[in-house]
Amino acid sequence: MSDKKPFRFSLQSFNTASPKSWRELIGKTETLGYSTFFLADHILSAGPAMDSTYHPPQMLAAVPAIAMALQQTTTLRVGCRVFCNDYRNPVVLAKEAATMDYLSEGRLEFGIGAGWIRAEYDAIGLPFDEFPQRFERCAEFVHAYKAFMAGEALSIAGDFINWSGFSGIPAPAQRPWPPLMIGGGSRKILGFAGQEADIVSLNFNNRAGMLGPEGMNSGVADATAKKIQWVKDGAGSRFGELELEIGAYNTIVTDHQGPTAAAIGEALGMSADDILHHPHCLIGSVDYMCEELERRRETYGISYIAVLDDGENNMVEAFAPVVKRLAGK
Repeated sequence: MSDKKPFRFSLQSFNTASPKSWRELIGKTETLGYSTFFLADHILSAGPAMDSTYHPPQMLAAVPAIAMALQQTTTLRVGCRVFCNDYRNPVVLAKEAATMDYLSEGRLEFGIGAGWIRAEYDAIGLPFDEFPQRFERCAEFVHAYKAFMAGEALSIAGDFINWSGFSGIPAPAQRPWPPLMIGGGSRKILGFAGQEADIVSLNFNNRAGMLGPEGMNSGVADATAKKIQWVKDGAGSRFGELELEIGAYNTIVTDHQGPTAAAIGEALGMSADDILHHPHCLIGSVDYMCEELERRRETYGISYIAVLDDGENNMVEAFAPVVKRLAGK
């Protein structure tokens, strides 16, 4: 593909052993050259509800953790990958985002999605509507977010959002708005992301409401190429302006690539080759990872990579040689 975007890398954190270890993690993320530090947006920590989804539990609430990470850094971008649209009053979330960007002098990245973990909704007593309605609420918020960030008098009369009689204040430092990431794995939301986002986060199709083989199979190489076509269809002539982002959820720096990929594949009912070519997996030596990421950028146009830190895997340091070699190139 032509017009390659420079590589950017983010670290996404779910858990921390202590406040000190979390501050150290953020400091390392900035020092080691990562572009962004991301939180996820889940309310539940460990327990039967989240255990049933096979999703990592989340200790920290996203908004205050993002604010504190911005406060203790100077160049690192910070954000949420991605906020669940249903978990907050829309105007509260928009104002919080504008405030964090304003006070950090333009270092917020703002991600939004329609929500997907049914067990979490159930556990907190929040109705889990079918996807079309969750999508429509999310889409309406995206338009309202952009209007709020303009800093002008608001007059929005929608199916879900009705704002009038006030202006979007404070105006964020980044104009026209803090970069908007829209994440998802279905044709509908990825086509919409192509129309509206600055950054498109390619994810599994999580219609099952939990992680597992179905989700992994929805993210294999051919499926990812199809998703990017959906983004293109939505974006039209603006596709070249978009940044394509993906989570490398299985990132393992190892000299034992074959056996490691085979073990993961066996657990998921996939071959080692499927795992090695899976855009959400990155397994092998630093040299291999760098070559593979360049191949994936050439093939798919993906230039923004998130790796996950679970509080124990020390991914921030293990992956740092790849960041050092490729970031900005």
